[in-house]
Amino acid sequence: MDLVVAFLESTIRLSVPLLFAALGGLISERSGLANVALEGKLLISAFVGAAVAATTGNPWLALTAGVLSGALGGWIFGVLSVFTKADHIVVGIAFNMLVAGIIPTVCRAMFGGTGGTPQLAIETRMPAPIAGDFTFFGAALLLCWMLHWGLRETKWGLRLKAAGDQPVALIVQGVNPNWIRVWAGALAGACVGFGGIDLSMVQGSGYIRDMAGGRGFIALAALILGGWRPVPTAIACLVFAAADATQMLLQGQKLFGFNVPNSLVQIVPYLVTIGVLALRFGGKGMLAPKAINQPINP
Repeated sequence: MDLVVAFLESTIRLSVPLLFAALGGLISERSGLANVALEGKLLISAFVGAAVAATTGNPWLALTAGVLSGALGGWIFGVLSVFTKADHIVVGIAFNMLVAGIIPTVCRAMFGGTGGTPQLAIETRMPAPIAGDFTFFGAALLLCWMLHWGLRETKWGLRLKAAGDQPVALIVQGVNPNWIRVWAGALAGACVGFGGIDLSMVQGSGYIRDMAGGRGFIALAALILGGWRPVPTAIACLVFAAADATQMLLQGQKLFGFNVPNSLVQIVPYLVTIGVLALRFGGKGMLAPKAINQPINP
């Protein structure tokens, strides 16, 4: 029973950054802005939040700064992708590489080392004023419901989907789909920002180098697996988080009387990701936006 409880708690905790990153990516991709820069946005928000918390001691200011930094990163990514008419995948890869190089430089300038921020005191972390993992998990589920409703029932949702599927329809109405994509990128970055804050100020006690650990790419896989729909995407995030929780519980354990090397156990989440995506691509029903990664000339 204790093992089951530990498994469920680990799954919830590990799913939070995936949920925020995947749902944020869903916003941008439904607008036609292909987003492989989720990893970089997780790193930006995680670092900025932890750095502000370490320097000011104010967790609420750190939360705000982390989310805004994610939004700014998303806006910059959107502008570079949309108005240069460059391939969004190439821009996203360059964005991730730039972030991975800039953060250690800024970290050295601020804290004297490239490894990360100083360890945060408990009163400067998010569990101090709020309930930590479960609060963030509830907020992620609320975001999922809001997107499920908003994409179906609001003008914002209809225009967002039109920008990704039929941008010409927006141009006829006098709406510039390019700006919809840019601001969708900013909103997506803000959502991803909550995932970054969770990594450095809820699950962790500060920023450490490359702490996203590929979660941005797993979130992108969950988004594809979910067919660019909020609820199936959230379910996919929970599946991948459960695989990650499984590998954590298996470390140091014996299977059928044999000691399994930790290095082998740690690849379980990635094998699950690859396997599920292979099955998904081998089936039907992919719902990628029709105009994703295509330039628009309004």
